[in-house]
Amino acid sequence: MRQIARGGGDPLAQRRLEQRVVLTFEEAARQVHTARLPSWKNKKHGDQWINSLTTYVFPVFGKKPVDQIETPDVLGVLSPIWLSKAETARRVRQRIGDVMNWAKAHDLRDGTNPVDGVENALPKQPERLNHHEALPFAEVPAFVMGLRACDSSELTKLAFEFLILTATRTNEVLGAKWSEIDEKNALWIIPGERMKAQRPHRVPLSVRCVEILKRAKPLAGGSDYIFPGRNGKSSLSNMAFMMVLRRMGLQITAHGFRSSFRDWAGEKTSFPGDVAEMALAHVIKNKVEAAYRRGDLLEKRRQLMEAWADYVNGHKPQRKGVNGTRKAS
Repeated sequence: MRQIARGGGDPLAQRRLEQRVVLTFEEAARQVHTARLPSWKNKKHGDQWINSLTTYVFPVFGKKPVDQIETPDVLGVLSPIWLSKAETARRVRQRIGDVMNWAKAHDLRDGTNPVDGVENALPKQPERLNHHEALPFAEVPAFVMGLRACDSSELTKLAFEFLILTATRTNEVLGAKWSEIDEKNALWIIPGERMKAQRPHRVPLSVRCVEILKRAKPLAGGSDYIFPGRNGKSSLSNMAFMMVLRRMGLQITAHGFRSSFRDWAGEKTSFPGDVAEMALAHVIKNKVEAAYRRGDLLEKRRQLMEAWADYVNGHKPQRKGVNGTRKAS
């Protein structure tokens, strides 16, 4: 220790360095995965996170101590998949960086993150494709007519139309439960833990949405889910809508109908933009405006969603409650 001090070093830092137990990358990654599990919205995302590292990283440097991993190691993982599996490579890069940041925060390594700047040694990836290809809003009414006539299961078709009319996300519809429906006020109240922004979202239900719920009720067979899978204990598969689109021969996504709705609202209606944005449950980016925004424009959104349903269906039936009770339009 005296020799270290005389040489200008820090003997205490050297002792801590010698005494700390350094994990391998795989050990560190599994600890990060376990720590993050409660924060992920679904088990599938957690599985994808660790599986990508298991497939691409652990065979290369999974057994290497985290304090010995350098940029060339990361480059060795990313190079083979950087162009052929561009999206996967980007995710693997981010996840390696997350593990390295965790290791540094836990005093398991020093220096910079080996992921930083690694892309400088890799070729430029092709432009990202739009993963949420949207149908032009003018074609949505014809799509819905085709949807009703296609050979998919009735419950799947009802769920898909419900997604289009509510302008919600796939997971929000698939995970919808009867307990979230306020029949008296024709509202679907999605809990915060199921929303991307982690805040509850009230969705006003149009006349057609109420009709869909009435038709789905007997098909659900007493399940807690509005659109259950075959066993009734879980929701429809997240592949259900994709399979419908494949059968219909369309290269679009279910998520893209949110864009169709937003384009229609902006081009064909006089509703203010913030009404449409709140219908999509988008977070207000302006912090000052967000601080003063107390309401969620529910009644204006109800008018907007009814207008959207009218456009999609081409008619305007009299409003009814979920239980069949007539209500004023």
